[in-house]
Amino acid sequence: MPKEKWYHLDSRGLSNLIVVCVGVILYLGLTHLPQVRMAIDSFLSVLSPFIGGFMIAYLLNTPTNFFEQKVYHKFRHRRVLSILTVFLIALAIILVLLQLVLPQVGDSIAQLFGNLSGYLENLDRMVRDLVQHFDLEGEGIVDLVDTYNEIIRRAAGYLSGAVPDLFNFGVAVGNGVVTGVTAIIASIYMLAGKGRLTSQLKKLIYALFPAKGVSRILSVSGRANKIFVGFINGKLIDSAIIGVLCFLMTMLFRIPYAILLSVIIGVTNIIPFFGPIIGAVPCLMILIIVDPWAALRFTILIIALQQFDGNILGPKILGDSTGLSAIWVLVAIVVGGGLFSFPGMLLGVPTFAVLYSLMREWADTRLKEKGIDANGNPLTPSSES
Repeated sequence: MPKEKWYHLDSRGLSNLIVVCVGVILYLGLTHLPQVRMAIDSFLSVLSPFIGGFMIAYLLNTPTNFFEQKVYHKFRHRRVLSILTVFLIALAIILVLLQLVLPQVGDSIAQLFGNLSGYLENLDRMVRDLVQHFDLEGEGIVDLVDTYNEIIRRAAGYLSGAVPDLFNFGVAVGNGVVTGVTAIIASIYMLAGKGRLTSQLKKLIYALFPAKGVSRILSVSGRANKIFVGFINGKLIDSAIIGVLCFLMTMLFRIPYAILLSVIIGVTNIIPFFGPIIGAVPCLMILIIVDPWAALRFTILIIALQQFDGNILGPKILGDSTGLSAIWVLVAIVVGGGLFSFPGMLLGVPTFAVLYSLMREWADTRLKEKGIDANGNPLTPSSES
């Protein structure tokens, strides 16, 4: 038997070496966290056009598949036609937003800031009249209104001072346009060559992992993709419908700044659970200083919309795409938002849903190995078979 050389490692020694190396890397990363974060930010900024392209391609993949399989399935270049159709529809939606919605939102914001002093004076006068008319103990109420007015003035001053100068704003817009165009081009290439990219990714997985584990990886990836696609697409459609309904109802009830309020409600409604609350708070703060009675009508409207969305529209569109109960949705939003702010609040729910399904599957397998069913009862011979 040939003598084994001293630098050869068995599986146990290799595992120990890997653990030690990982520990050293983690220690160095934690002790040099600012430098590591700066390096990661620089790396992500370089990759940002391709990350953006992947996000665009991921969002547009479902409608592209629909046109490719249902509309252009008899055409030779059906994928090219599908991609062209989807991007034309997306361009039309963007043009509608640019031409109809965004200018009115800008005008509403400018009008709000322009009339802010008058709104605050009217609010203060109305509160003093109510206190005097009903013989209320008004010192605390008046002081509270004065404090509120001061907060609004400071917030308005901060927002006005936070506007960047024209040169920096132009540079930022130029960089954003270049990044956006690169992302769109990258997304087109990804959609056009998604079959080849998927095949190459599968080859890489087979090369890196044992054959018996590849099927498991592909199964989990397919499940995660199904959950993410169903949740994100459904939530976007749901939020768009809620935004349009909010606009129609605010116009019907003659609530001022209908476009601005509807955009805020529609955008924040993307966030599960907390979305209606997050959107309603700034809207109510605006309406209280503009028209308190309109704020009361808007409160009733938002409660009605939230009930309609939570009990009828949301379940109809989303179904049971996540499989999470309300408490786990709350945990996912709080943890995701605490770690990654707005993207974490949005993507925390589907991410937690994937982890939850994997954990539940692992627990069910372990229970079955111990002769216990999913409800904690011993398995009978008939149920095991």
